Amino acid sequence: WVFEGLLSQIDSVIPDKSLARRITPLAVTIFFVVLVNYWLSILPGLESIKYNGVPILRSLTADLNFTLALAVITVITVQVYAVKYLTTLGNLGRYFRNPFKDFVGAFEGILELIGEVSRGTALALRLFGNAFAGEVLLIVIAALTSYAASVTLPFFMAFELFIGFIQAYVFFILTLIFTALAVSHHGDSHSSDHSPADTAKKTAVQTE
Repeated sequence: WVFEGLLSQIDSVIPDKSLARRITPLAVTIFFVVLVNYWLSILPGLESIKYNGVPILRSLTADLNFTLALAVITVITVQVYAVKYLTTLGNLGRYFRNPFKDFVGAFEGILELIGEVSRGTALALRLFGNAFAGEVLLIVIAALTSYAASVTLPFFMAFELFIGFIQAYVFFILTLIFTALAVSHHGDSHSSDHSPADTAKKTAVQTE
């Protein structure tokens, strides 16, 4: 059921069936990896076993190294598909333009280049921030409620399960949106009503 729902989302964001099927393995894998690792952070005693003061078992989503690596993989993959659909020169043309012939376009290209970096950074920091904050929240609630923690914590754990699903879905859908935007010039050659860029923008608004 979940897999079919994800495929439906992929097809709605990226109408190009060929591109949609190519990006499906990465997008779906990211969803489940983020979801499972986020939910692992809720397990009691996950970080209680330590070696030299370092937890042996911990949630990967609460590790900035992991979220940065996941964001780098996503950004690189998006660029690979952009080169495939627009060619190398076409993809570079999105960022670098002749300022003497098109000053506004050159400025937009610089902003687009900055945007590529900020998107990856935002992906990593958003996931890390939410996962880390979730772990801290559970610790604080357990400390504040003391003996009543067994009653109060389950409610907050259920809330964190929901947040984990939302974070996995957001990372998943943003991967699709960034891919659709990267090949938007390729999509413009088709009907404007069904181009990946138009669909991605609509989905981005709905996600926000």
